[in-house]
Amino acid sequence: MKIKSYWNKDLLKHITQKYQAETFQLTDQFRINASPDIPKWIDNFVSKQLLPLPKTENENYEIKIFQNSQDFKAAIENKNNKYGLSRIVSTFDYLHKKDGAEYYVDESGLNMPWNITKNNVTWAEEPHTIKEVGSIYTVQGFDLNYVGVILGPSIGYDEEKDQLLIDTSKYKDTEAFRSRKDLSLEENEKVKEEIILNSINILMKRGIHGLYIYATDQKLRSKLLSLVKE
Repeated sequence: MKIKSYWNKDLLKHITQKYQAETFQLTDQFRINASPDIPKWIDNFVSKQLLPLPKTENENYEIKIFQNSQDFKAAIENKNNKYGLSRIVSTFDYLHKKDGAEYYVDESGLNMPWNITKNNVTWAEEPHTIKEVGSIYTVQGFDLNYVGVILGPSIGYDEEKDQLLIDTSKYKDTEAFRSRKDLSLEENEKVKEEIILNSINILMKRGIHGLYIYATDQKLRSKLLSLVKE
């Protein structure tokens, strides 16, 4: 999730060639209680491919795209009231400083407190955090029943290429983008996009029973809604 902890195949090979090491390719996602079509759709999404949403009528899992931010918030609150452990998270596209102040996600829309990390226990286990938005740092490695994912300003849609558009200049996790001297300028830039896409992968795979998505970019939101109709 940060350039400083980035691994590539060459670096891994350089280290492992000194030892007797076996390689295993992980292919299954056990957190998501759904058919393989769901994680496959997410995998394609984080490869910047926007494909029609899988049908989930006969599934124990629900994937839904929202046009309206208030409906999105209400839907997650409803799931939390029914099943518990349902939370809203976002890509790191909003200002946050470690100064004890309270910062907000999308003040003109969702307008919810953002990335509060001063809780004494796991963020999602605090009942009041249903009124907050978490980041990858508050939910990484944690299972939710339903997850609502906000795709912030760094995530858009390229109409010409018909694919996801990543604008690294809008990503606010500046510490994650601190360059490494052992990587070239081009490599550092390439890793920035990989970090954002990987963060989306982490966020979208938090929910055992469902994924709700709200894109702040209008073009992306319209495209995702059209994929539901397809």
